[in-house]
Amino acid sequence: MPSGSSAPTYRSGDSSVQATSTMAAAETRGTALDFLRHLAMEVSNGTVDLPCFPDVVLRIRHALADPRTTLDKTVAIVGNEPRLAARLLQTANSAAFNTSGKPLTDLRSAITRLGQQLVQSAAMAFAVRQMKNAESLRAIAKPLGELWKDCISVASVSQALARRTKVSPDEAFLTGLLHGIGRLYILVRTADNAAEFSSDPVFIELVADWHGSIGKAVLENWGFAEEMCNAVGDQDDYERRWVHDSELSDVLTASVALAATLRNPSAGPVAIDQITAFHHIGLTVADCALILANAKIHMSSLHDALGA
Repeated sequence: MPSGSSAPTYRSGDSSVQATSTMAAAETRGTALDFLRHLAMEVSNGTVDLPCFPDVVLRIRHALADPRTTLDKTVAIVGNEPRLAARLLQTANSAAFNTSGKPLTDLRSAITRLGQQLVQSAAMAFAVRQMKNAESLRAIAKPLGELWKDCISVASVSQALARRTKVSPDEAFLTGLLHGIGRLYILVRTADNAAEFSSDPVFIELVADWHGSIGKAVLENWGFAEEMCNAVGDQDDYERRWVHDSELSDVLTASVALAATLRNPSAGPVAIDQITAFHHIGLTVADCALILANAKIHMSSLHDALGA
């Protein structure tokens, strides 16, 4: 991070020591805040600059968002990228999504089996794999992989939780998978300073405050449904007022909180009485335990299917 003028010093014994701790923290916070504001303004103005993100993933997104798009067109778009086509076939034949046990060998059948939301989920998994393997992003390959594992965990919990509501489980799954898109965007844009930012507690704290709004803006630019964009933007709002019955925002907020216990079981159960989403959906502590148990059962197969 850039620094300002030389900091003052004070004497300690025979040596001079810089009195910089408070000033450096303030400067770091200001620099980090300026950087995140710049990213937020950038995406809010319609510019999404995500290096190494495959264009084909967005072409699929725009095609599926258009009700005039035929299955033939979707097959053609996917077929033009053999690696993505292979990923979709692998996902469709995985234990997580092939409940019939019948293997598929053609792309059309794979896309039909998965459906729109899961096709986009598999495409996102393909994108993350491409980004992890990019030479220019090698410095963030490990945190990118860790973030993706977290996204799969939240997606699994979201799917299990949605089955107790009127929200589509596949829509909830995709929303859970994309809940970390703001963090991914910030992570990729800081790749050149990965060592500095990854260990900076001030920056980490600010990312926690900003990733939701940045993620929402990215998804809006990519043409995702308003409900999904709002859910990603609202995911950390534990006091959000109820708007509709068991809406997607509640499902995602509750799922993010529950999935955190999968990563850190020693933290104990989620304080559901402090998060309004649990009240909106009507979940009890016993319900949460069952949802987590259900999600854990499918976690391994989901990592096999979507692991990047």
